[in-house]
Amino acid sequence: MTGPATVEFTGARSGEGPLTWGQRAIWRLTEWLPPGDPYFNMPWALPVHGKPDLPAVLAALARLLGRHESLRTNWLPSPEQVDMVQRVAGQGRLAVELVDAAGARPRVLAGEIAADLAAKGFDYAGELPVRCAVVMDGGRPRAVAFAFTHMAVDGRALDVIAGEWPRLLSGEPLPQDVPQPLDLAAEERSPEGAARGERALRYWRAALERMPRPLFAAPPGTPEEPRYVKLGMESAALGAAATGLAARWGVSTSSVLLGAYAVLLSRLTGRGTVALQLIVGNRHDPRLAPMVATLVQDGIFVLDVAPGQPLAEVVRAAHRGVLAAYRHARYDPAAQRALIEETGPPPTAYFNDVRVAGGWPNLPPNPPATPGRIFPVGAWPEVDAEVFFTAGPATHTCRLDLLADTSLLPREAIEATLREVETLLVSEENT
Repeated sequence: MTGPATVEFTGARSGEGPLTWGQRAIWRLTEWLPPGDPYFNMPWALPVHGKPDLPAVLAALARLLGRHESLRTNWLPSPEQVDMVQRVAGQGRLAVELVDAAGARPRVLAGEIAADLAAKGFDYAGELPVRCAVVMDGGRPRAVAFAFTHMAVDGRALDVIAGEWPRLLSGEPLPQDVPQPLDLAAEERSPEGAARGERALRYWRAALERMPRPLFAAPPGTPEEPRYVKLGMESAALGAAATGLAARWGVSTSSVLLGAYAVLLSRLTGRGTVALQLIVGNRHDPRLAPMVATLVQDGIFVLDVAPGQPLAEVVRAAHRGVLAAYRHARYDPAAQRALIEETGPPPTAYFNDVRVAGGWPNLPPNPPATPGRIFPVGAWPEVDAEVFFTAGPATHTCRLDLLADTSLLPREAIEATLREVETLLVSEENT
């Protein structure tokens, strides 16, 4: 570290109001974590291209915080201590560390610093929801490291920031009518917003009443230690197969992966009906696409899978089901909790596609049909899911992660399931 700098920012307004549905959804998840746990922190690093000097970078950071209210928001109990509120600061200061690259690659070093900044939990009530450092090399800024709390941003919001960053650096004008969380919270409490939430929860009720319980028909076995294990796989051959099948069947690659996952989950659980929660970005409304905030909520997806059913039929049904789930993933989390208390718990299996492009734009042409690489990602003593399948953000290969409760799926079964997804789709593409 070479020392701190200070970014002074000013926004168009300050204010206080209720939480958005997306903020409430994240806040509910933080409540099962110990105080100060960094699980929901998000590291991020951006390059500084061209020759902007340090004042230009600090000015860009000031514009970023002034432009997006979520980045200057605190979350704290209401004065009556009966609910949470979001409080937006109209102005303030952000301390920014200046770090000398000292021969390291600036972008790589920024990624490491971002991870360090994100390793400590945020004080939601007393700290800005963003931390920052600038990596200097040869007297010039070369990269910026960030840590955000998930209360302020989601993955798509990070992409919005990345898209705006070059224009912020250059001082170019940006559209002024950016949607803000305070306005969204008011909209969600309007008659129209309330009606949307009620429609979503009617859809949830039908799905909850239809889903099988428990997730696995067979009783659990002896768990490993730590109990929850996540493995990853990278397979260009799988990416090519999913791309080809999506084109053949007229669906998205996400639906192809979800359909294959549903087939295998049906076999693993011994259930003819598969129920999942989907992590939904809620940005299909074009008004919300440029919003820097957390909009993510869970969608619910229930699919019947018959033994021997052609994969094309499963995938097409999954595609219809996922579109319906996405349309019904904005609702009041408190009302959802009341519904769950009445009908029973939601699925403990999850699917999350975190890709931005929806495909693999940098996939090599005609990749070799060699098995993908499987590797450990992590292990935890407690996770709020029994099975969690993720399509990762890599653009040059299909990256899949599978986390599972080892009392239900031992480590070797997790690895075998990842391999089966690859085998199922590659074989289908070759028929």
